[in-house]
This record gives sequence, C-alpha cells and structure tokens, in this order.
Amino acid sequence: MTTLIIILALLFAALFIVVTLTEKYGSRDEEKNAKLSRYIIPLMVILVGAQIIKYVFFRDSF
Repeated sequence: MTTLIIILALLFAALFIVVTLTEKYGSRDEEKNAKLSRYIIPLMVILVGAQIIKYVFFRDSF
C-alpha cells in the first residue's frame, strides 16, 4: 500500500512540474495550435482502428 502512495505522490509531483513549466514556457501561437489541432481527430480514429484490429486479430497473443 505504501508503494502505491509513493507512486501516486510522484505522479502528482511530476504533473505539477510539467503543468507549471508548460504554462511558463508554452507556445501562445494560436495559428500553430490550429494547425496541430487539425491532426488530432484523424490520429484518434487511426488509433481506435488499430486497437480494434489488435483486439480482433491478435487477442491470443497477450
């Protein structure tokens, strides 16, 4: 149980550090964000499709 608490504490600390650094040094360029956001939905569709293929055809391997 203590191992779980240590892992959770480290994850929250890492998340806090990453969020703080991202807010401080992150890009504020809206045009760049718009270009990147175009690719999110197609990549998610590809990811879901790959997971379905993995589940249907390679279910016995894990």
